[in-house]
Parts: sequence; C-alpha cells; structure tokens
Amino acid sequence: MTLPDAEPSATSSIRPPSIRTLAERVFHQLQDAIVRGELVPGSKITEPGLAATYGISRGPLREAMRRLEAHRLIERVPHVGARVVKLTMPELLELFDVREALESMAARLAAIHMTPEEVAGLRDVLAVHESQHDLQRGEAYYQREGDLDFHYRIVQGSHNRMLVNLLCDDLYYLVRLYRTQFSASGARPHKAFVEHHRIVDAIEAGDAELAELLMRRHVAASRANVAERYAETL
Repeated sequence: MTLPDAEPSATSSIRPPSIRTLAERVFHQLQDAIVRGELVPGSKITEPGLAATYGISRGPLREAMRRLEAHRLIERVPHVGARVVKLTMPELLELFDVREALESMAARLAAIHMTPEEVAGLRDVLAVHESQHDLQRGEAYYQREGDLDFHYRIVQGSHNRMLVNLLCDDLYYLVRLYRTQFSASGARPHKAFVEHHRIVDAIEAGDAELAELLMRRHVAASRANVAERYAETL
C-alpha cells in the first residue's frame, strides 16, 4: 500500500504495512473501502456481493470479514446479516472522549520516551502529508494507516504497551473511520496539520505537559468538527 502524491525521498524512514497473505490483502482492501466511505456506514454486505464487486474468492473473504468484525468495522445483526458499522451520535462522542483522554496521555509519554530517531520519523510523516495534493488544495487530509498515520506513531512512541494495545489495535480502525470521513476535509485539514507540527515541537522539546495539552485540544477540536459534520447526515 503506498501513499499517492508523495515524493519518494520523503518516505525514506517510513514504510506502508507489508501484506503477506491474500486474506490480509483483502482485509486491507475492504478496510480502506470502509474508511473512505465506498462501503457506506450501515449498509448491508454479503459474501457473494463483495466477491463479485472486488473479484475475490470466498475463502480469503471470510477470513477478512472475521478480521473486520474483530476490528469493529462490520457487525452481525440478527435476522439481517453483516453490515458496515454505524455509530449513533452518543457512541461517536464516547469514542472521541476515550480518544481525547488516551491520546493526550500518549503524547505526554511520547515527550518523555520518544527517541530522536522516532521524532525524526514523525517529521518525515508530516513531510509526506504536506506533499499530498489533496491537502495542498485544501480538499482533504487522508492519512494512511500504521506508520504513515501521525497519531499511530505518537501512540507507538509512548512506549506504553497498554496504550498501544488499546489505541493501535482495539480502537484504531473505528477511530480512523470516523476521523477520515468526518474531519479529513473542509477547513479542518490545514488546522489539523498545523496542530500536528506544534505537537511534534512539544514532544521534541521534551515538554510533556505541553504535548499533553496540545493533543487534548487537537482531539477536542476534531471531536467538535466530527460531531457537527455527523449531525448534518442525520
């Protein structure tokens, strides 16, 4: 998986996740479709339908769907079948409340524990993002997953295994879905990008309190923007 519109020189220290099996490739393909909204929240999905649409065989598809369900991107509904997850407004706000608390803690710990190499990696990620044509045009701010995701990198930089498990596994894909669909376009992208730089500055300076404060404000602003955008769809 590669990031479109990025210069090769800017990605020297970051790599997209390796995809080793067909089931994993199908999972990433469907996960990307869900995050981008190609598979609409709340829409019913079936194995025959997905197999026909994406040209994939049923065996790898079943394994991919199990992974999607484990990552809370699809859910099984009695007498309905599988559908793409769609949070209610209260559930969405609860998700961002958890994210605000945990990611601000991660930023504090990152300011204490991140190595100079890890901070340089954060700078590289922002350089990649800055080169995206959609951000330059003010249309969007789409972050690839894993090492190409700014927030993922900071959580990893906290060096706290419990936080990594919660934010980079249990909640990561669900957070990424709503962050991408409701806060990656409009006026928010450029503001978020500037906020990212300030957070890295605080982490690099080893200012744990400031890093925590800036991340809390950053996620709170994202929460308000997502809630407003989500309300428009109701």
